[in-house]
Amino acid sequence: MAITRPEYILAIDQGTTGTRAVIFNHNARRVTSTAVQMTPIVPHTGWLEQRPMDIWRTAQTAIADALINAGIRGDEVKAIGIANQRETTIIWDRQTGQPIYNAISWSSTQSQSIADALNNAGHAEMIREKTGLPISAYFSATKIRWILDHVAGAQERAEAGELVFGTVDTWLLWQLTDGETHATDASNASRTMLYNIHTQAWDEELLQLFNIPASMLPTVHTSSEVIAQTNPMQFFGGRVPVASVIGDQNASLVGQLALEPGTIKNTYGAGAFLLMNTGKEPVTSQNQLVTTIAYQVGDEPTYALEGAIFSAGSAVQWLHDRLGLIETQLDAWQLAEQSQNNDEVYVVPAFNGLGAPYWDPQARGAVFGMTRGTDKADFVKATLQSIAYQTADILAIMKAESKYDVVKMKADGTVSRNPYLMQFQADIANIEIERSIDEDTTPLGAAFLAGLAVGYWQNLSDLAQYIQRGRHFDVSLPAERREALLNGWHNAIAATRYFSEG
Repeated sequence: MAITRPEYILAIDQGTTGTRAVIFNHNARRVTSTAVQMTPIVPHTGWLEQRPMDIWRTAQTAIADALINAGIRGDEVKAIGIANQRETTIIWDRQTGQPIYNAISWSSTQSQSIADALNNAGHAEMIREKTGLPISAYFSATKIRWILDHVAGAQERAEAGELVFGTVDTWLLWQLTDGETHATDASNASRTMLYNIHTQAWDEELLQLFNIPASMLPTVHTSSEVIAQTNPMQFFGGRVPVASVIGDQNASLVGQLALEPGTIKNTYGAGAFLLMNTGKEPVTSQNQLVTTIAYQVGDEPTYALEGAIFSAGSAVQWLHDRLGLIETQLDAWQLAEQSQNNDEVYVVPAFNGLGAPYWDPQARGAVFGMTRGTDKADFVKATLQSIAYQTADILAIMKAESKYDVVKMKADGTVSRNPYLMQFQADIANIEIERSIDEDTTPLGAAFLAGLAVGYWQNLSDLAQYIQRGRHFDVSLPAERREALLNGWHNAIAATRYFSEG
C-alpha cells in the first residue's frame, strides 16, 4: 500500500514591523508559526521607510525557520500564499534587481506635497471615480512619483524601461522566482491609485497624470490562482506554486470568512482597518470611506468599503515606548479597568494625521479634558477608547451608506486581545463584537486562497467547518450615555483639526 505524503500550505505574512511564515494543514490548523522582526527607518518626522532587502531577508529567515521547526520538507509544501502590507512602494532595477531607494511605507507622509498639488488642481473627483480612493499620500502613486522625482536619473531610467515598481507582494514574488515574475493581484493593484476598479486595468489617464511609464507596472492577477513557481534554488528543492497574493487587510476579511455582502471585520493592529464586504457591486462613499477591491476569485472581483485608522496598536505602543505608562498589553487592560474617572478625558492619537473618515494629514495628536485628578489609568483608558471611537465613526458611515443592517462585527489583531477595548467597542458602536479565536487571521486568509487555487480545499464556504469561534462582546451601554460620550469625542476631533489649521 502506497504511503500518502503529507501536504501543507505555507502563508507568508509580510508587515510593517516584520515577516511571519505560517504553515497550515488540511484542517486549517497552524502547524507552526515563526516571526522575524524588522526595524523601520524614520528619516524625518512623519516619514517611514524600510530597506527592501531587509524585507526579503526577514521573509527568507521566517520561511526557513518554519520549515525547520515543523520538520517539513520543501516538497511537502503544496502551495504558497502571500499577504502583504499594502501601498508600501518599492522601485528596483529590472536587470539587477537592486532597489533604487528604500521602500516607502504605507503610512509615510513624505509625498504629501504631491497629493496636495493634485487636490488643488481639481483631480480628486476623477481619481475617486476611477479608483475609489481619495487623493492621499497613503496610496502608492504619490510614493512612486516621489521616488522618481528624488532619485537622480530615475525618471529617465523608468521611461527607458529599466525600472519596475511593486508593492511588497510584487517584491516577494520577484525574489521567490529570481526575477522571473513581475506580478500583483487585484486587491493590491486597487491600492495604488493607478488601477481602475471598474475596468479592472491600469488606467492610462492616471498614468499620464502621474507621469509614470506603464512599463514599470506588474501584471495583475486574481487573488487565488497559480501566479508563479518558486525558483528551484530557493528553500524548497524544486518549484512550488505561489497560488495566492492578497493585501493583508483583505486577507483578514477572507480569514474571518466575511464572505457575504454586509459582513464587516476590523483588524486591530498598528493601525485598525475596517472592511465591509459589498459583494459584486462597488459602493461609492460620500463620506471619505474607500471603495476598493476586497479580493478576486474567478472572473469578477468582490468589492469592499474600507475605513483606515492610522493609530491603534501604535497608540498603545506609544504608551510604552514614549510615556513609560505600561510594560505589556496586560497592563493596558488592567489600568483601563482601574480607572475611576467619568470618561471625560479624550486622547486623539493623530501622530501621522487622521485617517477615515476625516482624511486630515495635517492633524496632530491632542488630549482634552484632563484635570489635576487625572492619573495614568485614566490616560491609558482614554487611549484605548480613542481606537473604539474612531471605529464607531467609520461603522456609522458604513451602516448609513450601505443597504445592509449590520448588527455584528468580526474582530482580530493584537489589540483585540484587550477585553476592555472590545467591550467598550461594542458599547460605543452599539454592535455585537465576535472576536476571532486567532489573534491574526491574515495568514489564514492567504492560505485559504492558495489552497483553493490548487485544490487543497474545494471552496471557501467549506472552510467554515474549520473556523473556531472566539469570545462575544454584547452591548451594555445605555443609548443616552453612548450619545454623550460620542458628542465629547466629536468635539475633541473638531478641536484637534481646528488647532492644526492654525
